[in-house]
Amino acid sequence: MAESPSSGGRAGFGSRLVAATEARGRLCAGIDPHPSLLRDWGLGVDVAGVETFTRICVEAFAGTVALVKPQVAFYEAFGSKGFTILERALSDLSDGGALTLADAKRGDIGSTMAAYADAWLSDGSPLAVDAVTVSPYLGFGSLEPALSLAEETGRGVFVLAATSNPEGRSVQGAMLDRDGRAVELAQDIVDRAAQRNAPHVAAGEPSGPVGVVVGATLERAPRLDDLAGPILMPGVGAQGAGPADVDRLAGDCRRLALPNISRGILRHGPDADALAAAVARAAGEYPA
Repeated sequence: MAESPSSGGRAGFGSRLVAATEARGRLCAGIDPHPSLLRDWGLGVDVAGVETFTRICVEAFAGTVALVKPQVAFYEAFGSKGFTILERALSDLSDGGALTLADAKRGDIGSTMAAYADAWLSDGSPLAVDAVTVSPYLGFGSLEPALSLAEETGRGVFVLAATSNPEGRSVQGAMLDRDGRAVELAQDIVDRAAQRNAPHVAAGEPSGPVGVVVGATLERAPRLDDLAGPILMPGVGAQGAGPADVDRLAGDCRRLALPNISRGILRHGPDADALAAAVARAAGEYPA
């Protein structure tokens, strides 16, 4: 695997992600201990329920899925005890060979953004993951602490670009002037991510460390041809999108498109074997 230009010898996130998808397929499985799912599994909406739910998911996903995405909010809701469960899950997933993506959607400025970056992307942090989701809507430049630390530590970030929620279009579809040319904000975010990835690809990595989030239920996506980074595509499964939608939106970037399925798989719980079987079926629809 190619090393990141700035990761101190550790293989960059893009290289590790491509290797993982080649071995396990492109599926990103979510761990979302939502109260309704906890109840569906016969569990309490409490710390014990979240712990059992998470343990079963880790058992089913750690050795089979390329990328696993815990939704941080459902752990944060239980304070320090919830974060303890999340920390253990992240460690166990890594031990099983899965890459971890914290769906935290962090976004702030200056020292606060740097602190968020330290929490999720620094070596030695109990919450350290392979990648984290971030929001660019305080300006793409506000993400610099996370982008730089990800490069230094061989980790990655996924930047919200074109999400599938209807409310997002009023912001993400806004037009801005770039060098005298009108560009949609979502496209500008993708283009800035591409600029960040370019040195990594030039250095021989198969993908840069800066991914984008593009909803799989959208009618159209920003132009992704020059991104040279991973594309996280939520909305697959229970929300209605499927392989044809992923392929249509990703186009020639299909090999770096990561369909995210959460409830479509989690509805097969609480049996870990049934979850593993659901993962195998879903991963088979999205080969590398």
